[in-house]
Amino acid sequence: MAYLRFKALEMVQTRPEVRVEAPSNKISDFFGENVFDLEKMRAALSNNAFKRVKQAIERGEKIDEETADAVASAAKTWAVNKGITHYTHWFQPLTGATAEKHDSFFDALDGIEKLKGSALVQQEPDASSFPNGGIRSTFEARGYTAWDPSSPIFILGRTLCIPTVFVAYTGEALDYKAPLLKSMEAINKAAVKVCQLFDRNVTRVNPSLGCEQEYFVIDRALHDARPDLVMSGRTVFGHNPARGQQLDDHYFGSIPNRVYDYMKDFEIEALKLGIPVSTRHNEVAPSQFEVAPLFEEINVATDHNQLLMEVMNRVAVKHKLKVLFHEKPFAGLNGSGKHNNWSLITNTGVNLFQPSSSARENLQFLTFFVCTIKAIYKNAALLRASIASAGNDHRLGANEAPPAIMSVFIGEQLTGILDEIEKNGNVKVRKGENMYLKLGIDKIPEIFLDNTDRNRTSPFAFTGNKFELRAVGADANVAAPMTVLNLIVADVLTEFYQEVDKELAKGKDKKIAIVQILQKYIKESKAIRFEGDGYSEEWVKEAKKRGLPNVKDTPRALDAFLAKDAIKLYEKFNVMNKVELEARNEIMLENYIMKIQIEARVMGDLAHNHIAPTVIKYQNKLLENARGLKELRLDNKHIKQTLQEVNKYLQIMMTEVDKMVEERKRVNKIADVRKRAIAYCDDIKGKYFDKIRDAVDHLELLVDDEDWPLPKYREMLFIK
Repeated sequence: MAYLRFKALEMVQTRPEVRVEAPSNKISDFFGENVFDLEKMRAALSNNAFKRVKQAIERGEKIDEETADAVASAAKTWAVNKGITHYTHWFQPLTGATAEKHDSFFDALDGIEKLKGSALVQQEPDASSFPNGGIRSTFEARGYTAWDPSSPIFILGRTLCIPTVFVAYTGEALDYKAPLLKSMEAINKAAVKVCQLFDRNVTRVNPSLGCEQEYFVIDRALHDARPDLVMSGRTVFGHNPARGQQLDDHYFGSIPNRVYDYMKDFEIEALKLGIPVSTRHNEVAPSQFEVAPLFEEINVATDHNQLLMEVMNRVAVKHKLKVLFHEKPFAGLNGSGKHNNWSLITNTGVNLFQPSSSARENLQFLTFFVCTIKAIYKNAALLRASIASAGNDHRLGANEAPPAIMSVFIGEQLTGILDEIEKNGNVKVRKGENMYLKLGIDKIPEIFLDNTDRNRTSPFAFTGNKFELRAVGADANVAAPMTVLNLIVADVLTEFYQEVDKELAKGKDKKIAIVQILQKYIKESKAIRFEGDGYSEEWVKEAKKRGLPNVKDTPRALDAFLAKDAIKLYEKFNVMNKVELEARNEIMLENYIMKIQIEARVMGDLAHNHIAPTVIKYQNKLLENARGLKELRLDNKHIKQTLQEVNKYLQIMMTEVDKMVEERKRVNKIADVRKRAIAYCDDIKGKYFDKIRDAVDHLELLVDDEDWPLPKYREMLFIK
């Protein structure tokens, strides 16, 4: 068995260099060359058609048939001129991956290449085999993909890709994009009303996202020699190497040459697709890295993140590497997340989370700042549910990943300002007095981008001109948590506007009304603000006193989606209805079950078919050695001790695996999906995973290195 391991190591040592040449020394020469963007549309369409498309994108309006035909024809011509023969509706089903069905431009009846507007706007892929949570029966196959004009058409590989939403025949959303688009409209409407209390020129507010992506890279041969990595995306066994990340020497260090070439290659392909990647660096753990793009409108940023992961996977094949997006591929080391930097941008170019040099303008900043904090406080359980997954459960709460307790970090200075407003909110302001000075708002101009320290243990942190949701897993579709964030903030902004409107109707001064309502919100949401160590036991106790939820596992966290208030919230803004929420809840529970089930099966397979035979062979070597020493009347005490240790951990491993297999048979019979998911969490993962792993990891240290069948951490993480 060890042959595969050493063959893989030999392959790593003999990898040829992959030369990477950019199309030009200037990124601007090839940025977006594989995107049918507005600039290319302007050149290909009539003035009237282009205006209609642009208006549809900016206002979310429906595109008429004539315009759709014009766009389809222009996109086809552009694609064919670049050697493209097929097109697809590119969508994001609830599998977590993207999906596509390719159709040819060539029409055999007419003998020409063509693309009709009707084919651009709508297609009908089979909906029965995608997760639907019981919305559709297997025999009810019909579903629809519908073009999303706000996200640009692009070429991936040899296919023209049309970004679309995916819905059931009966209208329910079966993807991540449709709810995200609806949540964007919800926060737009709510934010515009609040903005117009300060500036009547604001007519649209778009949520913006910059999504930092963490990932691991290892050699493909080493990856393929690990059945657990191949099947589950993470190592279920593996003893920590003597050197891990404790020296802090990998973080921001010199990028290894082979990985640098890989980064350069996938960045070139990403830039061609209009993905504005701008930052690359080593992350904390060995073989862990990060790529970060510039900020974009949230729907495009979400599509680009999914597309970036696809590009990274494709390019890794060329370099004989494997990129790992699992949240915790290696135990004892940093996990991987997506740091979602979220802000709100007006059509007038104002970032609503950017403090200003004017105290008057800062009242608007404070309004959106405080309303966002209150939204997290009111909906902490829902936000926790939005980032829940089997992979993220392995990651949360250790090695710089935030804990499962949702809290907000705002820094010392902003804490002082909110405390000042809370204390002085009822101060009487006489005519001619400086209200802003008396309320402490004049202090806000002192806040600049980097005046606030970072808190890596905070799930939701203010970082100067944006909020950073750090709790999202590396493998997740960011549309899910971003939909929740948009929705909950839209709800509080709506509530805020209604309260201000009532006070204005009573004749109260607008600024005073706004400040007094903010003061109330600051008091109400104070419990969610936390500046300390999120890993500490003291915080767990303190959070419990504050009434903050601490749900550590996915099956129980997902309950928040079906709470009455959550259903009411989703339906209030027409983002999803009860049926859709129940379906998604079931899909996520089933996904959790399958992920833990796969890991359990991989553990059993490795234990029985890889580890046990290796250990037994090594035991025979020890037995032969012990007998030989005894015959020569030499001391064999240490050999016997080693043999006893090996036998002890072998017995533990086999006993616990067999018990886990029997327990899994029982759990699989549980009909209720939630109860089955909880049983997989508590009775399979909770009872057996750590015990089995501990035994195997001890055996890895005891068995002869030449016999051990699986590539070790030190090899996967340090050998390039």
